[in-house]
Amino acid sequence: MDRINIKTFRFNPFRENCYLVWDQGKDCVIIDPGCYEPAEVAALKGAISSEGLSPRAIWLTHGHFDHIFGVAGLSRDYSIPVYLSPLDGITIRSNNDLTLGFGLRRPDMSFETRELVDGQTVILNSSEESPSFRVIATPGHTPGCVCFYSEKAKVLFSGDTLFAGSIGRTDVDGGDYDKEIVSIMEKLMELPGDVEVYPGHGPATSIAGERTSNPFLQPFNEPWENETDII
Repeated sequence: MDRINIKTFRFNPFRENCYLVWDQGKDCVIIDPGCYEPAEVAALKGAISSEGLSPRAIWLTHGHFDHIFGVAGLSRDYSIPVYLSPLDGITIRSNNDLTLGFGLRRPDMSFETRELVDGQTVILNSSEESPSFRVIATPGHTPGCVCFYSEKAKVLFSGDTLFAGSIGRTDVDGGDYDKEIVSIMEKLMELPGDVEVYPGHGPATSIAGERTSNPFLQPFNEPWENETDII
């Protein structure tokens, strides 16, 4: 496996996973910076400084408030672009009402975004040896949910589409359970079993582990074609 460095932070009251990702070079990307308190921002910046890294972009798996609290400030401070699917406009617009419902302050949503589309390639740096990531559109949790997959590094950042032993909720604006199941089964479960999965909340897992034990996916793995007594 091509070596890749991943540092995980858990931010805000929802314990959202933010990832700092880099390879042998010193360029890095920040995935889903949900840092809410000043101390959380300081922790992320401190790690960037201590590793001698240069942020080149912010990648967003989707636009829910708990994944974007730190985006505007970090984008300004490091003068870096923000990448988000244009299909998550409805998600961004719903954030004010959602944060109010949870008693949290509204995220700064003044940042501009560059689009992410299915099949697009995004990179850590310009080196030919650096693992690239393919954008996988996985609508369901939100209309514009995406995952970032590196075939070389055997790593998937799954956002809130797939968790260890669970899947993302679909009961908020733009959520669609049927689309989420299709996204997971047809796009993620087809990946090699030894791919490491880094979700938007909770511990890391693997494709093989979720394929064989995730209770939300098991009914879809039954060998119905061999049955003769289906009602």
